[in-house]
Amino acid sequence: MTDHGYNQFCPLSMAAEIVCTRWTPLILREFILGSTRFNDIRRGVPKMSPALLSKRLKELEAAGVIATADTPSGGTEYRLTPMGADLEPLIVGLGMWGHRWTESRLTLRNLDPSLLMWDMRRHLNPQPLPPRRCTIQFLYPELAEADRNWWLVVDGGGVDLCSIDPGYDVDILISGSLRSMTAVWMGMVQIGDEVAAGRLSVDGDGALARSLNDWLGLSRFAPLPREVA
Repeated sequence: MTDHGYNQFCPLSMAAEIVCTRWTPLILREFILGSTRFNDIRRGVPKMSPALLSKRLKELEAAGVIATADTPSGGTEYRLTPMGADLEPLIVGLGMWGHRWTESRLTLRNLDPSLLMWDMRRHLNPQPLPPRRCTIQFLYPELAEADRNWWLVVDGGGVDLCSIDPGYDVDILISGSLRSMTAVWMGMVQIGDEVAAGRLSVDGDGALARSLNDWLGLSRFAPLPREVA
C-alpha cells in the first residue's frame, strides 16, 4: 500500500500500512456513510485531487478492502468487502475520539461549506417532513458568491443537494454564519441558541421551522460528550 512500509511483522504495522496512508481513513468514512460512486466519494473529500483518490481506491482494491462492480449504465461502483466492513468500528471509534478530545476552536478553523452541506444532505431525516416536495435553502452571506447559497430538495424520501438554484419555491430559509451552522452540525451548540443570539435566522413554513430539530441532519458524533485535552 505505501512506498515505504514499516517492515515489521506486527499486525498493527501491517494494518497501518493499509489504513493510515494520507486520506485513506476519510475515504473509508465515505464508504461507511454509504457512498459507492467516485463522484459521491469526491464530494466527501473535496480537497483531495481526483488522481490521488483514484490511486487510493486502486490501493484499497488491491489490498482486498473494497471491490468494484459495473453498473447497468456503464459506470463503476465501489463496495466494502467483508474485510473492509470490519474496519467500521475502527473508523467510527477514531471519529468518536476526535470528537471528544479535539479542541473545538481548532476544529472550527477548518470550515468547508461543500463538505458541511454534503454531510447534512446524507444525514437529513425526511420522515418528519410533509410527503410533498420540500425545498430548504441555506444562505451564508459572508462567503463568496459561488459558495453562498445551497439547497436541499427532499422529494419522495430522497434528498438532493444543489449549489445552483433548482427553481422550486423555498419552504424554509436558514441564513447565517458558516461557523455557526457548522457548530450546530457538530453538536457544539443548539440551533435555538444560535437563532436567539442572532447568528442564525430561520424563516418560512412555521411547521417546518418548529420541527427543524427532528429533520435537520447532524453529525453522527453530535450527541457525544466533549472533553478538553
